[in-house]
Amino acid sequence: MQTKISFTDINKLAIPAIFAGVSESLISLTDIAIVGNLKENSVEALGAVGLVGSFLSAIIWIVAQTKTSISATVSQHLGANRIFAVKTLVPQAILFNFLLSVLLFIFTTLFVNEIFTAYNAEGLLLTYAKDYYLIRVWGFPLTLITFALYGVFRGLQNTMWAMKCSLTGAIINVILTYYFVFGIEGILPAMHIKGAAYASVIAQTVMLIMAFYYFFKYTPFSLKIRKTINPSLKPLIIMSFNFIIRTATLNLAIYLANAYATGYGKEYIAAQSILMNIWLFFSFFIDGYASAGNALSGKLVGQKNYKTMWTMSKDISKYAIIISLILIAICALFYKSIGLLFNQDPEVITVFVSIFWLVLFMQPINSLAYIFDGIFKGMGDAKVLRNNLLFATFCGFIPTLLILDYFDFKLYSIWIAFGVWMCCRSFPLMYLFKKNYVD
Repeated sequence: MQTKISFTDINKLAIPAIFAGVSESLISLTDIAIVGNLKENSVEALGAVGLVGSFLSAIIWIVAQTKTSISATVSQHLGANRIFAVKTLVPQAILFNFLLSVLLFIFTTLFVNEIFTAYNAEGLLLTYAKDYYLIRVWGFPLTLITFALYGVFRGLQNTMWAMKCSLTGAIINVILTYYFVFGIEGILPAMHIKGAAYASVIAQTVMLIMAFYYFFKYTPFSLKIRKTINPSLKPLIIMSFNFIIRTATLNLAIYLANAYATGYGKEYIAAQSILMNIWLFFSFFIDGYASAGNALSGKLVGQKNYKTMWTMSKDISKYAIIISLILIAICALFYKSIGLLFNQDPEVITVFVSIFWLVLFMQPINSLAYIFDGIFKGMGDAKVLRNNLLFATFCGFIPTLLILDYFDFKLYSIWIAFGVWMCCRSFPLMYLFKKNYVD
Protein backbone atom coordinates (compact mmCIF):
# COMPACT_ATOMS: atom_id res chain seq x y z
CA MET A 1 0.00 0.00 0.00
CA GLN A 2 1.22 3.50 -0.86
CA THR A 3 2.72 5.23 2.20
CA LYS A 4 3.38 8.72 0.82
CA ILE A 5 1.93 10.89 -1.92
CA SER A 6 4.79 12.51 -3.84
CA PHE A 7 5.18 16.23 -4.44
CA THR A 8 4.77 15.55 -8.16
CA ASP A 9 1.51 13.63 -7.69
CA ILE A 10 0.08 16.38 -5.48
CA ASN A 11 1.00 19.10 -7.96
CA LYS A 12 -0.45 17.18 -10.91
CA LEU A 13 -3.80 17.80 -9.25
CA ALA A 14 -3.10 21.07 -7.41
CA ILE A 15 -1.58 23.22 -10.16
CA PRO A 16 -4.38 22.72 -12.74
CA ALA A 17 -6.91 23.24 -9.91
CA ILE A 18 -5.18 26.52 -9.00
CA PHE A 19 -5.47 27.75 -12.58
CA ALA A 20 -9.11 26.62 -12.74
CA GLY A 21 -9.95 28.38 -9.47
CA VAL A 22 -8.08 31.56 -10.39
CA SER A 23 -9.87 31.62 -13.74
CA GLU A 24 -13.27 31.46 -12.00
CA SER A 25 -12.27 34.33 -9.73
CA LEU A 26 -10.78 36.27 -12.64
CA ILE A 27 -14.22 36.58 -14.23
CA SER A 28 -15.50 38.57 -11.22
CA LEU A 29 -12.25 40.52 -10.85
CA THR A 30 -12.37 41.52 -14.52
CA ASP A 31 -15.92 42.80 -14.13
CA ILE A 32 -15.13 44.99 -11.11
CA ALA A 33 -11.81 46.23 -12.58
CA ILE A 34 -13.40 47.35 -15.86
CA VAL A 35 -16.68 48.60 -14.40
CA GLY A 36 -14.83 50.38 -11.58
CA ASN A 37 -13.01 52.48 -14.16
CA LEU A 38 -16.11 53.73 -15.95
CA LYS A 39 -16.30 57.51 -16.33
CA GLU A 40 -19.99 57.58 -15.41
CA ASN A 41 -21.11 56.59 -11.87
CA SER A 42 -18.15 54.22 -11.39
CA VAL A 43 -18.55 53.93 -7.60
CA GLU A 44 -22.22 52.87 -7.84
CA ALA A 45 -21.44 50.51 -10.75
CA LEU A 46 -18.56 48.93 -8.81
CA GLY A 47 -20.75 48.49 -5.73
CA ALA A 48 -23.52 46.90 -7.81
CA VAL A 49 -21.19 44.41 -9.50
CA GLY A 50 -19.69 43.57 -6.11
CA LEU A 51 -23.10 42.95 -4.55
CA VAL A 52 -24.36 40.82 -7.43
CA GLY A 53 -21.08 38.90 -7.58
CA SER A 54 -21.26 38.15 -3.86
CA PHE A 55 -24.92 37.09 -4.07
CA LEU A 56 -24.37 34.86 -7.10
CA SER A 57 -21.29 33.30 -5.53
CA ALA A 58 -23.31 32.65 -2.39
CA ILE A 59 -26.14 30.92 -4.24
CA ILE A 60 -23.79 28.97 -6.52
CA TRP A 61 -21.64 27.80 -3.60
CA ILE A 62 -24.77 26.70 -1.73
CA VAL A 63 -26.43 24.66 -4.47
CA ALA A 64 -23.23 23.48 -6.17
CA GLN A 65 -22.34 21.34 -3.17
CA THR A 66 -23.38 18.33 -5.21
CA LYS A 67 -20.05 18.98 -6.98
CA THR A 68 -18.22 18.16 -3.75
CA SER A 69 -20.48 15.20 -3.04
CA ILE A 70 -20.01 13.81 -6.57
CA SER A 71 -16.25 14.25 -6.31
CA ALA A 72 -16.12 12.46 -2.94
CA THR A 73 -18.36 9.62 -4.11
CA VAL A 74 -16.54 9.06 -7.41
CA SER A 75 -13.06 9.24 -5.84
CA GLN A 76 -13.99 6.79 -3.06
CA HIS A 77 -15.38 4.31 -5.59
CA LEU A 78 -12.28 4.81 -7.73
CA GLY A 79 -10.05 4.00 -4.75
CA ALA A 80 -12.10 0.86 -4.04
CA ASN A 81 -11.97 -0.17 -7.75
CA ARG A 82 -15.79 0.06 -7.98
CA ILE A 83 -16.24 2.91 -10.47
CA PHE A 84 -18.87 0.86 -12.32
CA ALA A 85 -21.20 1.28 -9.31
CA VAL A 86 -21.64 5.03 -9.90
CA LYS A 87 -22.16 5.06 -13.67
CA THR A 88 -25.91 5.65 -13.31
CA LEU A 89 -25.42 8.02 -10.36
CA VAL A 90 -23.58 10.74 -12.28
CA PRO A 91 -26.38 11.65 -14.80
CA GLN A 92 -28.95 11.54 -11.99
CA ALA A 93 -26.85 13.96 -9.91
CA ILE A 94 -26.40 16.32 -12.88
CA LEU A 95 -30.17 16.30 -13.52
CA PHE A 96 -30.76 17.10 -9.85
CA ASN A 97 -28.39 20.07 -10.16
CA PHE A 98 -30.16 21.34 -13.26
CA LEU A 99 -33.67 21.18 -11.77
CA LEU A 100 -32.48 22.93 -8.61
CA SER A 101 -30.84 25.69 -10.67
CA VAL A 102 -34.04 26.30 -12.68
CA LEU A 103 -36.11 26.69 -9.50
CA LEU A 104 -33.63 29.17 -8.06
CA PHE A 105 -33.43 31.04 -11.38
CA ILE A 106 -37.20 31.59 -11.35
CA PHE A 107 -37.38 32.52 -7.66
CA THR A 108 -34.48 35.02 -7.65
CA THR A 109 -35.67 36.65 -10.89
CA LEU A 110 -39.14 37.24 -9.45
CA PHE A 111 -37.79 38.72 -6.21
CA VAL A 112 -34.70 40.54 -7.51
CA ASN A 113 -35.79 43.90 -6.08
CA GLU A 114 -36.38 42.47 -2.61
CA ILE A 115 -33.08 40.56 -2.67
CA PHE A 116 -30.88 43.59 -3.27
CA THR A 117 -32.97 45.87 -1.08
CA ALA A 118 -32.09 43.40 1.71
CA TYR A 119 -28.44 44.29 1.04
CA ASN A 120 -29.31 47.95 1.89
CA ALA A 121 -28.99 48.90 -1.80
CA GLU A 122 -31.07 51.87 -2.93
CA GLY A 123 -31.26 54.46 -5.69
CA LEU A 124 -28.80 54.10 -8.55
CA LEU A 125 -26.92 51.30 -6.74
CA LEU A 126 -30.12 49.23 -6.61
CA THR A 127 -30.97 49.98 -10.26
CA TYR A 128 -27.51 48.90 -11.44
CA ALA A 129 -27.60 45.77 -9.28
CA LYS A 130 -30.95 44.68 -10.78
CA ASP A 131 -29.87 45.45 -14.36
CA TYR A 132 -26.67 43.46 -13.94
CA TYR A 133 -28.27 40.53 -12.12
CA LEU A 134 -31.17 40.00 -14.55
CA ILE A 135 -28.60 39.25 -17.27
CA ARG A 136 -26.03 37.39 -15.16
CA VAL A 137 -28.67 35.05 -13.75
CA TRP A 138 -29.02 33.34 -17.17
CA GLY A 139 -25.56 31.91 -16.62
CA PHE A 140 -26.61 30.39 -13.29
CA PRO A 141 -27.88 26.99 -14.59
CA LEU A 142 -24.88 26.81 -16.94
CA THR A 143 -22.45 27.27 -14.06
CA LEU A 144 -24.12 24.68 -11.83
CA ILE A 145 -24.02 22.00 -14.53
CA THR A 146 -20.39 22.89 -15.31
CA PHE A 147 -19.48 22.55 -11.63
CA ALA A 148 -21.18 19.15 -11.44
CA LEU A 149 -19.04 18.00 -14.37
CA TYR A 150 -15.94 19.42 -12.63
CA GLY A 151 -16.85 17.26 -9.62
CA VAL A 152 -16.81 14.17 -11.83
CA PHE A 153 -13.42 15.15 -13.25
CA ARG A 154 -11.91 15.72 -9.80
CA GLY A 155 -13.32 12.41 -8.54
CA LEU A 156 -11.47 10.74 -11.42
CA GLN A 157 -8.26 12.45 -10.18
CA ASN A 158 -8.18 14.88 -13.10
CA THR A 159 -8.18 18.66 -12.60
CA MET A 160 -6.63 19.44 -15.98
CA TRP A 161 -9.92 19.38 -17.90
CA ALA A 162 -11.55 21.87 -15.53
CA MET A 163 -8.48 24.10 -15.83
CA LYS A 164 -8.72 24.19 -19.64
CA CYS A 165 -12.44 25.04 -19.51
CA SER A 166 -12.02 27.75 -16.88
CA LEU A 167 -8.97 29.37 -18.47
CA THR A 168 -10.74 29.58 -21.83
CA GLY A 169 -13.80 31.09 -20.17
CA ALA A 170 -11.70 33.64 -18.28
CA ILE A 171 -9.85 34.78 -21.42
CA ILE A 172 -13.12 35.15 -23.36
CA ASN A 173 -14.64 37.08 -20.46
CA VAL A 174 -11.72 39.52 -20.19
CA ILE A 175 -11.83 40.36 -23.90
CA LEU A 176 -15.62 40.58 -24.24
CA THR A 177 -16.12 42.55 -21.02
CA TYR A 178 -13.77 45.30 -22.17
CA TYR A 179 -15.37 45.69 -25.60
CA PHE A 180 -18.96 45.23 -24.41
CA VAL A 181 -18.61 47.76 -21.59
CA PHE A 182 -16.72 50.49 -23.51
CA GLY A 183 -17.89 49.59 -27.04
CA ILE A 184 -16.11 49.90 -30.38
CA GLU A 185 -16.72 53.19 -32.13
CA GLY A 186 -18.93 52.76 -35.21
CA ILE A 187 -19.23 48.98 -34.67
CA LEU A 188 -20.42 48.11 -31.16
CA PRO A 189 -22.28 50.48 -28.82
CA ALA A 190 -21.04 50.81 -25.23
CA MET A 191 -23.31 48.76 -22.96
CA HIS A 192 -21.99 50.01 -19.59
CA ILE A 193 -22.64 47.56 -16.72
CA LYS A 194 -24.91 45.34 -18.85
CA GLY A 195 -21.99 44.59 -21.17
CA ALA A 196 -20.07 42.96 -18.32
CA ALA A 197 -23.05 40.73 -17.57
CA TYR A 198 -23.46 39.63 -21.21
CA ALA A 199 -19.74 38.80 -21.41
CA SER A 200 -19.96 36.61 -18.30
CA VAL A 201 -22.90 34.62 -19.66
CA ILE A 202 -21.12 33.98 -22.97
CA ALA A 203 -17.97 32.86 -21.13
CA GLN A 204 -20.02 30.48 -18.95
CA THR A 205 -21.68 29.01 -22.05
CA VAL A 206 -18.29 28.25 -23.63
CA MET A 207 -17.07 26.64 -20.39
CA LEU A 208 -20.09 24.34 -20.27
CA ILE A 209 -19.68 23.25 -23.90
CA MET A 210 -16.02 22.43 -23.27
CA ALA A 211 -16.84 20.54 -20.06
CA PHE A 212 -19.38 18.40 -21.93
CA TYR A 213 -16.72 17.64 -24.56
CA TYR A 214 -14.31 16.24 -21.94
CA PHE A 215 -17.14 14.45 -20.15
CA PHE A 216 -18.33 12.55 -23.24
CA LYS A 217 -14.90 11.93 -24.77
CA TYR A 218 -12.77 10.95 -21.77
CA THR A 219 -14.94 9.71 -18.87
CA PRO A 220 -16.73 6.35 -18.54
CA PHE A 221 -20.02 8.15 -17.86
CA SER A 222 -22.95 9.33 -19.99
CA LEU A 223 -26.05 11.50 -19.47
CA LYS A 224 -28.48 8.63 -20.00
CA ILE A 225 -31.01 8.66 -17.16
CA ARG A 226 -32.02 5.21 -15.90
CA LYS A 227 -35.45 4.57 -14.35
CA THR A 228 -33.82 2.75 -11.44
CA ILE A 229 -32.43 5.19 -8.89
CA ASN A 230 -28.78 4.51 -8.06
CA PRO A 231 -28.44 3.37 -4.41
CA SER A 232 -25.71 5.99 -3.87
CA LEU A 233 -28.04 8.86 -4.84
CA LYS A 234 -29.75 9.08 -1.44
CA PRO A 235 -26.44 9.21 0.52
CA LEU A 236 -25.16 11.76 -2.02
CA ILE A 237 -28.22 13.99 -1.52
CA ILE A 238 -27.92 13.69 2.28
CA MET A 239 -24.24 14.60 2.03
CA SER A 240 -25.12 17.47 -0.30
CA PHE A 241 -27.80 18.70 2.10
CA ASN A 242 -25.26 18.88 4.94
CA PHE A 243 -22.84 20.71 2.63
CA ILE A 244 -25.69 23.06 1.62
CA ILE A 245 -26.41 23.94 5.27
CA ARG A 246 -22.69 24.52 5.79
CA THR A 247 -22.35 26.72 2.73
CA ALA A 248 -25.55 28.64 3.52
CA THR A 249 -24.04 29.43 6.90
CA LEU A 250 -20.79 30.50 5.21
CA ASN A 251 -22.71 32.82 2.95
CA LEU A 252 -24.67 34.27 5.84
CA ALA A 253 -21.33 35.70 7.01
CA ILE A 254 -20.62 37.12 3.54
CA TYR A 255 -24.16 38.56 3.29
CA LEU A 256 -23.81 40.30 6.67
CA ALA A 257 -20.41 41.66 5.64
CA ASN A 258 -21.83 43.21 2.45
CA ALA A 259 -25.01 44.45 4.12
CA TYR A 260 -23.06 46.21 6.87
CA ALA A 261 -20.56 47.65 4.36
CA THR A 262 -23.39 49.02 2.22
CA GLY A 263 -24.88 50.64 5.30
CA TYR A 264 -21.60 52.46 6.01
CA GLY A 265 -21.78 54.33 2.68
CA LYS A 266 -21.11 53.90 -1.05
CA GLU A 267 -17.32 54.29 -0.70
CA TYR A 268 -17.32 51.48 1.88
CA ILE A 269 -19.27 48.98 -0.23
CA ALA A 270 -17.06 49.87 -3.22
CA ALA A 271 -13.91 49.19 -1.16
CA GLN A 272 -15.55 46.07 0.30
CA SER A 273 -16.26 44.81 -3.22
CA ILE A 274 -12.57 45.11 -4.10
CA LEU A 275 -11.39 43.53 -0.84
CA MET A 276 -13.90 40.67 -1.01
CA ASN A 277 -13.01 39.80 -4.59
CA ILE A 278 -9.28 39.86 -3.79
CA TRP A 279 -9.98 37.63 -0.78
CA LEU A 280 -11.95 35.23 -3.01
CA PHE A 281 -9.15 35.33 -5.59
CA PHE A 282 -6.67 34.26 -2.90
CA SER A 283 -9.13 31.61 -1.74
CA PHE A 284 -9.45 30.08 -5.20
CA PHE A 285 -5.67 30.26 -5.63
CA ILE A 286 -4.90 28.42 -2.38
CA ASP A 287 -7.90 26.14 -2.89
CA GLY A 288 -5.99 24.37 -5.67
CA TYR A 289 -4.13 22.39 -3.00
CA ALA A 290 -7.41 21.85 -1.15
CA SER A 291 -8.81 20.36 -4.38
CA ALA A 292 -5.81 18.03 -4.54
CA GLY A 293 -6.43 17.07 -0.92
CA ASN A 294 -10.08 16.51 -1.71
CA ALA A 295 -9.40 14.17 -4.63
CA LEU A 296 -6.57 12.27 -2.92
CA SER A 297 -8.29 11.87 0.46
CA GLY A 298 -11.38 10.41 -1.21
CA LYS A 299 -9.25 7.85 -3.00
CA LEU A 300 -7.26 7.07 0.19
CA VAL A 301 -10.47 6.62 2.20
CA GLY A 302 -11.60 4.12 -0.43
CA GLN A 303 -8.31 2.30 0.23
CA LYS A 304 -8.66 2.84 4.05
CA ASN A 305 -5.14 4.31 4.01
CA TYR A 306 -5.36 6.92 6.82
CA LYS A 307 -1.66 7.18 7.69
CA THR A 308 -0.78 8.26 4.18
CA MET A 309 -3.65 10.76 4.32
CA TRP A 310 -2.19 12.37 7.49
CA THR A 311 1.26 12.69 5.87
CA MET A 312 -0.39 14.13 2.77
CA SER A 313 -2.33 16.69 4.84
CA LYS A 314 0.89 18.02 6.40
CA ASP A 315 2.64 18.25 3.02
CA ILE A 316 -0.26 20.01 1.32
CA SER A 317 -0.67 22.44 4.23
CA LYS A 318 2.99 23.38 3.94
CA TYR A 319 2.71 24.03 0.19
CA ALA A 320 -0.47 26.12 0.65
CA ILE A 321 1.11 28.29 3.35
CA ILE A 322 4.14 28.92 1.12
CA ILE A 323 1.78 29.99 -1.69
CA SER A 324 -0.05 32.36 0.68
CA LEU A 325 3.24 33.95 1.81
CA ILE A 326 4.27 34.53 -1.81
CA LEU A 327 0.91 36.21 -2.51
CA ILE A 328 1.33 38.41 0.59
CA ALA A 329 4.82 39.48 -0.52
CA ILE A 330 3.61 40.41 -4.01
CA CYS A 331 0.65 42.40 -2.65
CA ALA A 332 2.87 44.18 -0.12
CA LEU A 333 5.08 45.40 -2.98
CA PHE A 334 2.13 46.81 -4.94
CA TYR A 335 -0.08 47.66 -1.97
CA LYS A 336 -1.87 50.85 -3.05
CA SER A 337 -1.51 50.17 -6.79
CA ILE A 338 -3.71 47.08 -6.50
CA GLY A 339 -6.62 49.20 -5.27
CA LEU A 340 -6.08 51.74 -8.05
CA LEU A 341 -6.51 48.97 -10.63
CA PHE A 342 -10.15 48.71 -9.63
CA ASN A 343 -11.16 52.29 -8.84
CA GLN A 344 -9.65 55.79 -8.86
CA ASP A 345 -11.97 57.44 -6.33
CA PRO A 346 -9.79 58.88 -3.48
CA GLU A 347 -12.32 58.01 -0.74
CA VAL A 348 -12.62 54.41 -1.94
CA ILE A 349 -8.84 54.00 -2.10
CA THR A 350 -8.40 55.49 1.39
CA VAL A 351 -10.78 52.89 2.82
CA PHE A 352 -9.15 50.10 0.79
CA VAL A 353 -5.60 50.97 1.91
CA SER A 354 -6.63 51.10 5.57
CA ILE A 355 -8.03 47.54 5.51
CA PHE A 356 -6.04 45.60 2.88
CA TRP A 357 -3.23 44.63 5.30
CA LEU A 358 -5.77 42.76 7.43
CA VAL A 359 -6.92 40.71 4.43
CA LEU A 360 -3.29 39.77 3.73
CA PHE A 361 -2.49 38.97 7.36
CA MET A 362 -5.08 36.20 7.63
CA GLN A 363 -4.02 34.28 4.48
CA PRO A 364 -1.82 31.60 6.13
CA ILE A 365 -4.64 30.73 8.55
CA ASN A 366 -7.07 30.67 5.62
CA SER A 367 -4.76 28.17 3.91
CA LEU A 368 -5.11 25.68 6.76
CA ALA A 369 -8.90 26.06 6.77
CA TYR A 370 -9.15 25.40 3.03
CA ILE A 371 -6.84 22.37 3.12
CA PHE A 372 -8.71 20.60 5.91
CA ASP A 373 -12.06 21.60 4.38
CA GLY A 374 -10.90 19.81 1.24
CA ILE A 375 -9.75 16.71 3.09
CA PHE A 376 -12.99 16.34 5.07
CA LYS A 377 -14.97 16.88 1.85
CA GLY A 378 -12.99 14.11 0.17
CA MET A 379 -13.80 11.81 3.07
CA GLY A 380 -17.47 12.75 2.70
CA ASP A 381 -17.61 13.87 6.35
CA ALA A 382 -20.18 16.59 5.74
CA LYS A 383 -21.53 16.63 9.31
CA VAL A 384 -18.20 17.72 10.78
CA LEU A 385 -17.86 20.52 8.21
CA ARG A 386 -21.47 21.60 8.77
CA ASN A 387 -21.05 21.82 12.55
CA ASN A 388 -17.66 23.54 12.21
CA LEU A 389 -19.15 26.32 10.04
CA LEU A 390 -22.14 26.76 12.35
CA PHE A 391 -19.75 27.18 15.29
CA ALA A 392 -17.42 29.54 13.40
CA THR A 393 -20.26 31.75 12.17
CA PHE A 394 -22.55 31.95 15.19
CA CYS A 395 -19.90 31.80 17.92
CA GLY A 396 -17.08 33.61 16.09
CA PHE A 397 -18.04 35.84 13.16
CA ILE A 398 -21.41 37.29 14.20
CA PRO A 399 -20.54 38.18 17.84
CA THR A 400 -17.28 39.82 16.73
CA LEU A 401 -19.05 41.80 13.99
CA LEU A 402 -21.81 43.03 16.29
CA ILE A 403 -19.46 44.06 19.09
CA LEU A 404 -17.00 45.92 16.85
CA ASP A 405 -19.80 47.52 14.82
CA TYR A 406 -21.29 48.83 18.08
CA PHE A 407 -18.00 50.63 18.71
CA ASP A 408 -18.09 52.05 15.14
CA PHE A 409 -15.08 50.15 13.73
CA LYS A 410 -16.81 50.13 10.30
CA LEU A 411 -14.92 47.86 7.82
CA TYR A 412 -12.52 46.82 10.58
CA SER A 413 -15.54 45.18 12.23
CA ILE A 414 -16.07 43.02 9.15
CA TRP A 415 -12.50 41.96 8.52
CA ILE A 416 -11.53 41.30 12.15
CA ALA A 417 -14.70 39.18 12.31
CA PHE A 418 -13.51 37.28 9.22
CA GLY A 419 -10.14 36.70 10.94
CA VAL A 420 -11.86 35.19 14.00
CA TRP A 421 -14.09 33.18 11.66
CA MET A 422 -11.14 31.61 9.83
CA CYS A 423 -9.40 30.70 13.12
CA CYS A 424 -12.59 28.94 14.22
CA ARG A 425 -12.72 27.10 10.91
CA SER A 426 -9.11 25.93 10.70
CA PHE A 427 -7.81 24.85 14.11
CA PRO A 428 -10.79 22.69 15.20
CA LEU A 429 -10.68 20.76 11.90
CA MET A 430 -6.96 20.07 12.32
CA TYR A 431 -7.57 18.80 15.86
CA LEU A 432 -10.50 16.56 14.87
CA PHE A 433 -8.66 15.09 11.90
CA LYS A 434 -5.64 14.09 13.98
CA LYS A 435 -7.78 12.79 16.84
CA ASN A 436 -10.22 10.73 14.75
CA TYR A 437 -8.02 9.40 11.95
CA VAL A 438 -4.43 9.38 13.22
CA ASP A 439 -4.17 8.93 16.99
